[in-house]
Amino acid sequence: MKRSGIKAILFDFGGVIAEEGFRNGLAALAEEQGLDSRRMPEEGMRAVYDSGFVRGQGTAADFWALLRERTGLVGKDDDLSARILQGFVIRPWMLELVRQLRQRGYITGILSDQTHWLDTLAERYRFSEFFHYIYNSYHLGKGKRDPSLFTDVAADLGLPAGAILFVDDDAGNVKRARDAGLQAIQFTGRESFIQALDELLKPK
Repeated sequence: MKRSGIKAILFDFGGVIAEEGFRNGLAALAEEQGLDSRRMPEEGMRAVYDSGFVRGQGTAADFWALLRERTGLVGKDDDLSARILQGFVIRPWMLELVRQLRQRGYITGILSDQTHWLDTLAERYRFSEFFHYIYNSYHLGKGKRDPSLFTDVAADLGLPAGAILFVDDDAGNVKRARDAGLQAIQFTGRESFIQALDELLKPK
């Protein structure tokens, strides 16, 4: 990890800026209903894509209907959605770090495979003020599984890909970002992340 020249730092939301509410919430719902708590998050990821919900091409109703059909999950759409939203607990130390990075002159942003739930959470927790940009798959019409998303974002920022640092907890997303030329850190915990970030950003 020897590259630098970073001008913008983009963060995933669930699992980085906040606790992973989607997977954890689905696992908890499965446990409560006597369903497979290991299978449910994976089925949820498939359903959020297959329904088009994460790309803004489907609705929450489409997503929950598909997940019910595939897993036997029960519950009203609004109640299930509320449970998922509750799981996205903001990490205050991460927002403080973002604030410090902005003060140091870095462009900051969120790059997340999310639905309109991210808009709801932004209104609830007022975290938008910490970021120059919020890139949400729901509004972009494509997610991080599509490698061209990273190229699109670099073009929108007006930066070469190598000047962008991307932070995500998903190894596949990190690999696709690197393949597109971005610098990237896989978030696995606070201490290791801070160490990797400091190493990249320290003056050469």
